[in-house]
Amino acid sequence: MKNIGTVKLETKRLILRRLSPSDADEMYHNWASDPEVTKYLTWPTYDSIDQAYEFLKYRTESYQNPCTYDWGIVVKETNDLIGTISAVDFSGKINSVEIGYAIGSKWWRNGYMTEALKKVIDFFFTETDVNRIEACYDSDNPNSGKVMHKSGMSFEGVMRSKGYNNNGICDEVVYSILRGEY
Repeated sequence: MKNIGTVKLETKRLILRRLSPSDADEMYHNWASDPEVTKYLTWPTYDSIDQAYEFLKYRTESYQNPCTYDWGIVVKETNDLIGTISAVDFSGKINSVEIGYAIGSKWWRNGYMTEALKKVIDFFFTETDVNRIEACYDSDNPNSGKVMHKSGMSFEGVMRSKGYNNNGICDEVVYSILRGEY
């Protein structure tokens, strides 16, 4: 798979950029410490800014690898860092990537995540040789599926008891888009 790493991306309202340890305070306060945000995620709610700082130190180092795709989502108008969108899994044999995302609850229902996901889909199909982009969500979190649908992805099915998150074992709903559909 042709990998170029995390490069800065822009949309009408957002900047998608690399994260740094200096983002720890915003990461912690804007989404990582909110149990409503982390409810359906695979990592626990953060208890301290230090946890965000340690993660961001690790992430900063990982940007040296061109297989790392992890963007902080910044609202242009306010310069607020409101969440992340990342490639969380790859398959080089079939040139596929799985996308995961999180956004602070203060910014829910504003179309920001749909805008970010559309841009990341465009990036992978125009700048890399990815053939398939997929994402999945806990069936108890249908709003995440709405983001995928609005971003042009298609429903594939439900994998029963396939996932595990902060609620335990869950059914995963899968969406995808193929290069030929883009």
